[in-house]
Amino acid sequence: MIDTKRLKDMSNAIRFLSVDAINKANSGHPGMPLGMADVATVLFSKYIKLNPKDPKWFDRDRFVLSAGHGSMLIYSLLYLMGYKDITIDDIKNFRQFGSPTAGHPEYGHLDGIDISTGPLGQGISSAVGMAIAERILNSKYGDDLCNHYTYVIAGDGCLMEGISEESASLAGHLKLNKLIVLWDNNNITIDGSVDKVSSVNQLKRFEAMGWNTLDINGHDYEEIDRAIEQAEKSDKPTLISCKTIIGYGAPSKCGTSKCHGSPLGIDETNAMREKLEWNNAPFEIPLDILNDWRQTQNRNLITYNTWVNTASSNDEFRDVVANKLPENWNKDLEKLKQTALCEQFNIATRKASEMCLKAIVPNVPEIIGGSADLAASNLTFVDGLKTITKDDYNGNNIMYGIREHAMGAIMNGLALHGGAIPFGGTFFVFSDYMRPSMRLAALMGLRVVYVLTHDSIGVGEDGPTHQPIEHLASYRAMPNILTMRPCDVVETAECWQISLIEESRPSILVLSRQNLPLLRKDAVVNLSQKGAYVISPAKSTREATIIATGSEVSLAVNAQKLLSEKGIEVAVVSMPCQELFEEQSLEYQLEVLGSMPVISIEAGSTFGWNRYAQKTIGIDSFGASAPASKLFENFGLTPENVAQEIEDFINQK
Repeated sequence: MIDTKRLKDMSNAIRFLSVDAINKANSGHPGMPLGMADVATVLFSKYIKLNPKDPKWFDRDRFVLSAGHGSMLIYSLLYLMGYKDITIDDIKNFRQFGSPTAGHPEYGHLDGIDISTGPLGQGISSAVGMAIAERILNSKYGDDLCNHYTYVIAGDGCLMEGISEESASLAGHLKLNKLIVLWDNNNITIDGSVDKVSSVNQLKRFEAMGWNTLDINGHDYEEIDRAIEQAEKSDKPTLISCKTIIGYGAPSKCGTSKCHGSPLGIDETNAMREKLEWNNAPFEIPLDILNDWRQTQNRNLITYNTWVNTASSNDEFRDVVANKLPENWNKDLEKLKQTALCEQFNIATRKASEMCLKAIVPNVPEIIGGSADLAASNLTFVDGLKTITKDDYNGNNIMYGIREHAMGAIMNGLALHGGAIPFGGTFFVFSDYMRPSMRLAALMGLRVVYVLTHDSIGVGEDGPTHQPIEHLASYRAMPNILTMRPCDVVETAECWQISLIEESRPSILVLSRQNLPLLRKDAVVNLSQKGAYVISPAKSTREATIIATGSEVSLAVNAQKLLSEKGIEVAVVSMPCQELFEEQSLEYQLEVLGSMPVISIEAGSTFGWNRYAQKTIGIDSFGASAPASKLFENFGLTPENVAQEIEDFINQK
């Protein structure tokens, strides 16, 4: 039986904490917390499985506030439920510098936040990744260790963003029945009513994508209760359309865009207090209502204690969900390096990456691979990978289809869930589709690996639409992400090693289509970990230094030989990762770069190279459609031309 009075009081506690905090900050979005407070109250008081005393309990339900602008909803919930790392002072300091209650929920700031949200569509799409991870681990370890739901609160904006189409269609295809989306269907956006810009019937849209759909009054506790109960029993993912009034309770602003992104103000808030019969001062929650909230998760204690006892006896499970790499996980990678040195492999670095994956997959149980319909070109599908299906989740590969947007977000969800180290492949130029998700991965500090092949004009005949030019520079400009462009098999293996031991930032592996010679002479030390090193020293006193990456390292070595024949001795530096090089000591950096003129060579934009080089050789225009060899010749990226440019530059000095 629904206790309407109790639930109303609990809902209003959310509403007034939210409104008071936003008023005090004079900034924020009150409309969604007010409108969805009733839905959130039923969800958190009766259904969602959490333990505020152990916020990272692995088998907890995941909650994604995809409409992240309504962040005061989740902050209010966390405080009311008794999470220890959020206080009433944090609520009062909403959106203030240094406060964990940021303008949008930030992963890592508070224990109860499972994901950073704000860019619309990213949350609901990453939730698909969480739901996939739950099903994969459930299939491996059973209901006793992994059996939980992923709940999402999403708004109209989340459903309008194109990324939601990609992710939701894959969720429906895979029948992710543990995924439940509560849509705040209030028909309002910042600029006005939704019907001014969209005529989409979202329920029919999601039904067509294989979802269970329900339509309810989002302010009727009994309807909310029945809908969530029904959703949990579905054999499909569920979209619940919660028809709500934005800014519910605000007498003159509710139902309008006026309360979407602006504080209500004191007068409107006082009128709201009177209308909802909330006779309490700002930030004051009556003890009986607070106690009702604090006791909501007690219903999960037996389940929690049983899980702890079960998990404590399964060492493999505990290591996997902690994303702990097994002992000797890289033993086969080390063997690959030695084999490459013995056999002098002359192969594309995308092929080298495939060899690395063959050495990694059998030894790292957390690995989950995938590609956006380009596995045959990215070479990301290897022996030991098994593709999951709607009938069998016991696998470690996802066929994303032509859905780069979704792939990026889903990989974030996999990493956030735990028990998964995701990698995904596409062409380097198509990483533009994933860029918002990649930025969020960097912001959250996630171990996600992007296998990005066809890295330059070396793509050849496919032409400028497929030839990345500015991409290396743009990712190097992004904070907290490693952009690695290896030159041969040994460096590729080293870069894979780096990407898997990096626990707090994503990695990009930028790989060639064309074959490249083996340049390394030994593999005793992972030299790529330092970001740059002298791969081919000068025979005598260094007169200049050439820095290159990827396919241009062999070009630089060949130019070095031509210069040496003219009596000009230069050193060649391979710089697979600028970010790692920047983290080395100044002494090491100066040792590598030397004291003589520095010239950079890269088949891409020269932007950014002047931080190291006095002369930059590259491509500051778009490419063209032609065989790769012709393109490198046309853009002056031949040993003869490079040697001549360097000679002329040195003579000018």
